[in-house]
Amino acid sequence: MSEKNLQIALPGAAGKMGKMIASLVAESSDIEICAASEHSESPAIGQDIGGANISADAGVLGIGSNGVMIDFTRPEATMRHVDIALASGTAMVVGTTGLSADEEEVLKKAATQIPIVYCANTSVGVTLLSQIVEQIARQLDPEWDIEVVETHHNQKVDAPSGTALALGRAAAKGRDIDLDTIKESGRDGITGARERGAIGFAALRGGDVAGEHTVTFFGQQERIEVTHRATSRIIFARGALKAARFAASQKPGLYSMDDVLS
Repeated sequence: MSEKNLQIALPGAAGKMGKMIASLVAESSDIEICAASEHSESPAIGQDIGGANISADAGVLGIGSNGVMIDFTRPEATMRHVDIALASGTAMVVGTTGLSADEEEVLKKAATQIPIVYCANTSVGVTLLSQIVEQIARQLDPEWDIEVVETHHNQKVDAPSGTALALGRAAAKGRDIDLDTIKESGRDGITGARERGAIGFAALRGGDVAGEHTVTFFGQQERIEVTHRATSRIIFARGALKAARFAASQKPGLYSMDDVLS
């Protein structure tokens, strides 16, 4: 293992994102996997992935300040991995979605000691979409209604998606308001007229859709739609490696993909 290469620790190595990240690492000359883990009942335990054997012991992920842990697992697992990263001084890229407000606070606290890139979506295109949404929302008055519609594969467990919520937050930021105070989702039955200034969410699930997000601004006699469609999850793996390269050279702090791109 070359000392000049960026070293990656990969929890959930046998999952879809883990495999995609490993496939891109195999094509890179400046980055390598030096630790990988899976849950104890995984049939992948002991298998080689990018030169590292997949372990049932998540402790192997603590690879120190010369490496970065890339985490696309579940909220409860991510919280355990944060403790390991803190104990070992390992930077993190966290792409796990569905974190609660309390779990996000854990990340913020941990980021005072290690660099953490936290983003619901590591796609470069989605990052740019978020910036555009914020800009449009800032320039339109509250008479324009905002709706976020997201579509994902039928195995996704959280809704609205983390990306949809991030886009909603971008729109709310453009209007200088708190999303939690004006968020509308799960409309059903006699809901009454739409509230002025609300940001609405709708979630569709089906097939093997990697991810589609559309933000629509509804005005009078006109509307603006901005959309991002992911045709493969490989774009998230590509963005995660870009974020890992960024995190490896940063001081402790909580960063986003906006920081990575800038």
